[in-house]
Amino acid sequence: MPSSYEAVLLVSFGGPERPEDVVPFLENVVRGKDVPRQRLLAVAEHYQLFGGVSPINAQNRALLAALIEQLNAHGPPWPVYWGNRHWHPLLADTLRQMADDGVRRALAFVTSAFGSYPGCRQYVEDIERARAEVGTDAPEVDKLRLFYNPPGFIEPMAERVEAALAQIAPLQRSAARIVYTAHSIPEAMAKNCPYQSQLHEACRLVSERVGRSQWQLVYQSRSGPPSQPWLEPDLDDYLRELASDAPGCDVVIVPIGFLCEHMEVVYDLDIEARALCEELGLNMVRSAVVGCHRRFVRMIRELIGERIEEHPKRLSEGADGPYPDQCPPDCCPG
Repeated sequence: MPSSYEAVLLVSFGGPERPEDVVPFLENVVRGKDVPRQRLLAVAEHYQLFGGVSPINAQNRALLAALIEQLNAHGPPWPVYWGNRHWHPLLADTLRQMADDGVRRALAFVTSAFGSYPGCRQYVEDIERARAEVGTDAPEVDKLRLFYNPPGFIEPMAERVEAALAQIAPLQRSAARIVYTAHSIPEAMAKNCPYQSQLHEACRLVSERVGRSQWQLVYQSRSGPPSQPWLEPDLDDYLRELASDAPGCDVVIVPIGFLCEHMEVVYDLDIEARALCEELGLNMVRSAVVGCHRRFVRMIRELIGERIEEHPKRLSEGADGPYPDQCPPDCCPG
């Protein structure tokens, strides 16, 4: 079936790549929010521990290259562009380039698998804001569906968990605790979006593939005021509880809520959570993110195919079925 789409737009969060970019990047992230300057500068120090560079842009460049290779090999052979919400290449600049190249309509792949305001609706709002900045020549952009349960996400995540389990001594492996993590959001926001239920389903599907019926979903990296309830259990609280219930156990932490390495993974998990585990006497192994796994990249092409083929296969696992192409108008309010 002929398609009016002409390109793919990879949309991500963005991150600094030089020490002098850190504070301006964080100012972009918190613009319009009541975040104390002291808190912003404290977070900036996390980036400086890594030379002022977030790994997210390098990971997105790798994903971009892999997706271009996948589309060139298997079609559709469209150009693939990349734009970020909070740092270069910024969405408006990318959309302006697309307009200059004559692109009139594109499909957007957003690097967020689960439905929430910051993980879905806010990306759509930022795309529309960027289109308004570009003006009447800006291409139309339609977002691809959420992908928390297609096999192209579940299979590679299961491989990542199995690879992490393989780092544990064989005689201890069956007793290792699997702990999935995702970014916490305010409880009031969570009540109006499918974030929790989709995370639970993804964790269940991955655990089923690795043959584990016992697992735990926890939340990390909350950033709101202490008076505001956010999703729990908190990762650190759960690790303390685990150390009390099963002293010296092995724990596999799986950042299922994050598609690529960035500061909430390399600092909050690899530094803070690991230090806590050492203090508590727990042996922590951190699973890799899905990243540029070949099956995951093929899944992106499959999602594109759903929108342009006459009789597409809409792949999913579990009872939920494939998420619809269009979110309900009132979904995931801020």
